Parts: sequence; structure tokens; C-alpha cells
Amino acid sequence: MSTALEGLERRLQESLGISVIGLKPIIRALTIAVIARGHVLLQGPPGLGKTLLSKSLAAALGGMFRRVQGTADLMPSDIIGIHIFDTAKREFEFRPGPLFADVLLVDEINRASPKTQSALLEAMEERQVTVERNTYELPPQFLVIATQNPGDFEGTYPLPESQLDRFMLRIDMTYPNRTDEQAILTQYAALSGPPTGSAPAVSQAMLEEARAAVDEVHLAPELLGYVLDLAQASRQHAHLTLGLSTRGALAALRAARIAAALRGATFVSPDDVKGVVPTVISHRLVLAPEAMLEGITTQAIVQRLLEQTPVPR
Repeated sequence: MSTALEGLERRLQESLGISVIGLKPIIRALTIAVIARGHVLLQGPPGLGKTLLSKSLAAALGGMFRRVQGTADLMPSDIIGIHIFDTAKREFEFRPGPLFADVLLVDEINRASPKTQSALLEAMEERQVTVERNTYELPPQFLVIATQNPGDFEGTYPLPESQLDRFMLRIDMTYPNRTDEQAILTQYAALSGPPTGSAPAVSQAMLEEARAAVDEVHLAPELLGYVLDLAQASRQHAHLTLGLSTRGALAALRAARIAAALRGATFVSPDDVKGVVPTVISHRLVLAPEAMLEGITTQAIVQRLLEQTPVPR
């Protein structure tokens, strides 16, 4: 049953491995998001390959790829599109923006203003946009891959809570270890650049087969209750003003189910839930002001929630 998922992940690991080095756990997380049709937020300091990883994933998936660079003067119409008057037809015609793509890369999304960031809300949730009272459908496989720099960097805006909740996963990228960084420097030292993949590595048929296999993975009611307990504990936590949403709880269940399938299991275990919770939950929680002053992080709170919430047997 898991052959389809294992094959899909292997293809992505091989394809993305041409351009990026030492990111196997991150590529596995991206695999989970792709299978679940979930949007991805990549966070880390500049220069770690977030944009390269995003472009490589888009190339591996195929389809139409578009890129938007987040800047302070970026307007919603720059992403969604605008109406232009057609003199021949004597009427206004809608010209779609880069949002109408299979894979949209929003680079440095937190450098765009909150108004522009909010332009993505309807698209990310409903895979459609409404312009001038008209609704336009986005491609069925529409996927947003956004990169952002840490919030304390100059020129960044915090993402609205409603938008953060629409990202299935937030993947934190850190500096590579010495061995991987040496391999990166060696590979990219040549002025001609490293080799790049040509044809898409993953077909639509492979994706559909993998998603069908995930549906066969059993999810026990006790594990559903476990996720609900984690959500309830986050909503009552003294250091949080906003806990896990229902959308976030559903994302955790879907991610755990895919993680179980990737390891060849026919059922979801508590360890599958624990493995995906940090990337699914951390960015959805909002710290109380006093917790921020004390230097407490949402990652630390998530670990504490996992330690304190009873695990079903």
C-alpha cells in the first residue's frame, strides 16, 4: 500500500537533491504537504536556499510556475490581476496575475504589507478569487510556497493570524552542518552553476495514487481524541492568547496519516502525530505579551504540550 508514497518521496528526494544538499527531513515535510494539498511556509535567515528549494519543488511537480517577490510597495492587484479596458470589445477584461498558477512562490512574503498578504486568504482556502463581484477558479492543484525571514529582521511585517492558519506546515531552515555546507560550496563554486533537473519528477497520476493510498490508512478514534486534547490544552494555555484552530487540528491528522503511510504502516500511531505536530502547530499559536517578554517560544510550548498531554494506549 505504501509503495506509491515511498516512490513519490524517493522521486522528490532525488530531484530536489540535485539542487539542494542535506535537506532530507525538509523534503519529507514538503512531500507531506504536496500529498495533502497543503500550503508551505519556509522560514529562516537569508542565504540558506529557501528560494532555490521552492523553485526546485515547483520544477519537480511540473505545471505552471509563477513567482512573486514580496516588497513593501507590492499591491494586491500585482498578485491577483487587474481589469483592463479592451478598446476593440469596448469592455473591461480581466487579466489574471501570477496567482493563477499551479505553483506560486511568494518570496519573502513578510516584506509585503498586511493588505497585500491578505489578498491571498481566499485563494489559499477556497482556491478561487473574487474580483469586482466575479469569482475566478484557480487550478485544482494550486499550491503556495512562501518564504519568510525571521520577524526581527528589518523591513518585515508579521503575517496575519488568519493567513498563518492557512499554511499547513511551517518549516524552519537553519544553518547546515559543516559537511553539508562544504558540499554546497564545492557544488556551487563553478561559475557555470550546478546541474539542474529538466522534466518534472512527479506526475499527476503518481500524486493521485499516493493520495488514494493515504485514504486506506486507519485512524483510530483514540488518536482523533488525542489531537483534540492537544488542541484544547493549547486553547487553555496561560502563555497563549490564541490556541490551535479546528483547521490546524485537521491538518495535524492529515499530516500524521501521510507520515504513517510514508513509513509503510496501515494505521496511525501516537508517534506519527508527535512527529508532525511541531511543523503543523507552532506557527498557529499566538504568544501572550508577558510570554514574549520572558523569551518563551511557541516551539517550546508545543513540546510542553506533547509532554503533558496523555498519550492513548
